[in-house]
Amino acid sequence: MLKSLITTVTILTTCTFTLHAAPKDDVIAAAKKLAAADNYSWKSATEGGFSVSAEGKLQKDGLVHVASTFGDNTSEIFIKGDKGAVKTEDGWKTAEEVADAQGPQRFLARMIQNFKSPAVQAQELAEKVSDLKKADEAIYGDLTEEGAKSLMTFGGRRGGNNNGPAISGAKGTAKFWVGADGVLTKVQYHVQGKMTVNGEDRDIDRTTTVDIKDVGSTKIDVPADAKAKLP
Repeated sequence: MLKSLITTVTILTTCTFTLHAAPKDDVIAAAKKLAAADNYSWKSATEGGFSVSAEGKLQKDGLVHVASTFGDNTSEIFIKGDKGAVKTEDGWKTAEEVADAQGPQRFLARMIQNFKSPAVQAQELAEKVSDLKKADEAIYGDLTEEGAKSLMTFGGRRGGNNNGPAISGAKGTAKFWVGADGVLTKVQYHVQGKMTVNGEDRDIDRTTTVDIKDVGSTKIDVPADAKAKLP
């Protein structure tokens, strides 16, 4: 009798764990399947306080192309492994050549150095959610406070003084969409909170959406001048 009771409790506990773990497992599996694809494209947009959009293409061999728009500024980069090429007014330059520049070029050099594909970012985002659930053809959940904070600062430093902006009231949500073939098709996250920079409080209410497309049919054309800057 006791043995039977223990077995029943074990089965119920395992089933409960599986029900809670399955949505996150589905997201991670879908992101890994995307990462395993020969190539894909994506379009991202961030709204709230400022507007940033980007279109990217990625090949399994490590070649990446990203064209982004921030206000009236546009930029274009290619990445291959840990190297990259940045389009400047003086033509294509390596990331190292613009690493000490001021303004957008320096930012692009850091972007190349810290680049993470949408597939990798989706896996990391799933780990920032306290409990994922399925509803309305999407998988969604609330971000943890630490997860929301990291997204508010784009993964940068925080905490006040010399450690970056202080953040309070951080919260948010994340959503994932998976296609019939089990590949990730869309990611969206929304963050809210207050950020204090140099004694000034700023209310943050920002949404980022990433749409993934052309899986298996994406091609990247690299200009000769840019190719010369890549390994």
